[in-house]
Amino acid sequence: MANYQQTAGQGGLAFELRSLKPARGFVTVVISTLMLIVVCAIFAPSAISAGGLAGSLPFAAIIAIVGLGQMLVVQQGGFDLSLAGGVSLAVVITTHMSGGSDAQLFSSIAFALACAVVAGVVNGILVGVLRLNAIVATIGMNALLYGAVFAVSGGVPRITTPLMAQIAGGKTLGIPNSVLFALVIMLIVSFVLKKTVIGRRFEAIGANPAAAHAAGLKVQLYQAMAYVFAQLHYCVAGILISGITREPTAFQGDSLLLPSVAVVVLAGTSLLGGRGFPISTVIAAFFLNQLSQFALAVGVPFSAQTIIQALALVFGIGVYSLRWKQAATKRALKSKMEETDNV
Repeated sequence: MANYQQTAGQGGLAFELRSLKPARGFVTVVISTLMLIVVCAIFAPSAISAGGLAGSLPFAAIIAIVGLGQMLVVQQGGFDLSLAGGVSLAVVITTHMSGGSDAQLFSSIAFALACAVVAGVVNGILVGVLRLNAIVATIGMNALLYGAVFAVSGGVPRITTPLMAQIAGGKTLGIPNSVLFALVIMLIVSFVLKKTVIGRRFEAIGANPAAAHAAGLKVQLYQAMAYVFAQLHYCVAGILISGITREPTAFQGDSLLLPSVAVVVLAGTSLLGGRGFPISTVIAAFFLNQLSQFALAVGVPFSAQTIIQALALVFGIGVYSLRWKQAATKRALKSKMEETDNV
């Protein structure tokens, strides 16, 4: 009996240790980031200097926030191409409706959040309820959002308010406030996805919608809400951009679409849906932004940044596709061996 209890205890400990094992995506992106830092230290020290990081970290935080929003949609097997319009609309509402006055800032932010909710609900209904193709539906929404952008701004940039510049562009204990916003959002998303019933159901629906529907889960509601919360992420990113950039343009969101998908893939989230990795996504955002800084430091023209981001996306898809293929092969071999044993 004592031997049995000892064996059971050892088995329980082994199970706990396995549960603490970090995800492959986390290990991959952490190792890649550390290697990049070493390369920067050797070939482009300015890219990791205090001044360089102070200038680049706020934009890494923006990529992290939009990446977390895109991750929620990808977890449900979709893509949100209305990200660019959502970010840009939040930027122009915050800068133009406030009119440079701190007194009007919070009312303009509230209106931007309300517009984000409306856009997310429409996307959610089109994709989650009416079952339209996610790419087609969100492209159409992006066009509508850019129509609203020009209606508000007329294509003319405007300087942000002093309070917004202080909130988004300032620092707390030497850390850029935008980075703190990104970390808080990451913690909230991680807690909801990993520690709540709603989050577990959300991931289960993304992994297998048919099985989730058979189990009685509200599949359409969860899929629709992914687009709502994604738009809220984009809106927060746009509001922060309005404070980080002194005179943001009406097209600030255009440069964020590709990085948002790249960081999700680099973090290990399957494009077919399922589990999401918020912490890995934030680290991947730092990696991608630092990669761009390294490229600029060694003389690569800014126009090549899109190519670099595309290569990072291809790298992520290639690495994880290989792993998924290997995992499928192992499952097939295991199943075949079990069938042979039964015979």
